[in-house]
Amino acid sequence: MSIQEAQERVNQWIQTLGVKYFHELTNTAILMEEVGEMSRLMARMYGEQSFKKSDPLANASQEEKKQALADEMADVLWVLLCLANQTGIRLDQALEANLAKKTQRDFDRHINNPKLQ
Repeated sequence: MSIQEAQERVNQWIQTLGVKYFHELTNTAILMEEVGEMSRLMARMYGEQSFKKSDPLANASQEEKKQALADEMADVLWVLLCLANQTGIRLDQALEANLAKKTQRDFDRHINNPKLQ
């Protein structure tokens, strides 16, 4: 699905099953919470952190851990789509503009970065 379709589907879900959007500040706090949950998994799966023995994913397979991470990423995207809808932002257009900005600004920045060679 496209980004615009995702925004429309989230909006439809909110209007029919979600009753209404949470306040924008509430959704911002929820976004930070969801990013934290995703970050926690990233630190344990790809960083130096380890799972606590009491963590339900401690003995999970890599596929189960990957699915949990995918779910957390989708939670982040969901709330971001809600915020975009609430603030009247078309994320597809915003992403296109952001890519153009980065392309113009950074066209040789990374190629010439000795840390990346």
